[in-house]
Amino acid sequence: MKQIFFVVILVMTVHYISFAQTDANNFYKSDKVKIEKVSFLNQYKMKIGGNLFLPEKMETGKKYPAIIVGHPMGAVKEQSANLYAVKMAERGFVTLSIDLLFWGESEGLPRNAVSPDMYSETFSAAVDFLGSRKFVDRERIGVIGICGSGSFAISAAKIDPRLKAIVTISMYDMGAANRNGLKHTVTLEQRRQILAEAAEQRYVEFVGGKTKYTSGTVHELDANSTPIEREFYDFYRTSRGEYTPKGVTPLTTTHPTLTSNVKFMNFYPFNDIETISPRPLLFITGENAHSREFSEDAYKRAAEPKELYVVPGAGHVDLYDRTSLIPFDKLEVFFKENLK
Repeated sequence: MKQIFFVVILVMTVHYISFAQTDANNFYKSDKVKIEKVSFLNQYKMKIGGNLFLPEKMETGKKYPAIIVGHPMGAVKEQSANLYAVKMAERGFVTLSIDLLFWGESEGLPRNAVSPDMYSETFSAAVDFLGSRKFVDRERIGVIGICGSGSFAISAAKIDPRLKAIVTISMYDMGAANRNGLKHTVTLEQRRQILAEAAEQRYVEFVGGKTKYTSGTVHELDANSTPIEREFYDFYRTSRGEYTPKGVTPLTTTHPTLTSNVKFMNFYPFNDIETISPRPLLFITGENAHSREFSEDAYKRAAEPKELYVVPGAGHVDLYDRTSLIPFDKLEVFFKENLK
């Protein structure tokens, strides 16, 4: 694979651009793409649910580059991942959106459980599946990880060299976010309180008590709601991006279980990120994204070839579905250059 050495693109000028809500198109569909619902087993014989997207005009006998797309943490493939998968399939790639284990149409109990290792395994299992398709070139498989899936894709890429090109979108380091909070606002004492509450809740659930959930997106807004709560609410709790998978109630969507969520405290996806080199990394974040610190941290730690691409005027959730902001042209160039 040809080595491409990227430069940092930092957009320093503040752009205040008003985008019409009509550019939010999470449930976008295309008549240029064929979609097939698929499922396959991971290494532990657990079923993973996904959607396979194929360019409309595929040549018989030709092998195509492929891209795996992972959804935001707490979401499912129908939220953001399908949009990216369809758009990239329109540009000639075979794409696969996946549900992380314990979410959506993938197996795993209890539902909404947190397991960083199994999340990463989901990406490797997706490589197994794609690399076994006769129309996919197994030497040209890339990945797009959105929000929390950015950190899971990096975790997978560190130990799975079959992922040849890695992109993160509005990435959250789910380990740092839970240990330290945004901008390191969580104290050690607060962390200990979280751990103690989760540990006590294990007793409750072990003897048959009700499952308790945590974090996720609020279901109502009030005068005290924070800008970040309002940002997520606008996507997950409105027609813009709301989606309730089969077997899950609207009250539990996006919310991981309390007892398992603390497993993120032991998740360090950026440790050894430099070992992914010489495979290329592209970190895409919004100029105004509250999560920007995570992409900047990953970029700083990663080895070349790497690029940090900052989208002017974009916030965190904007890059889930705002099609006028998402740099699809940038993604196309990156993958065509690095999945040759």
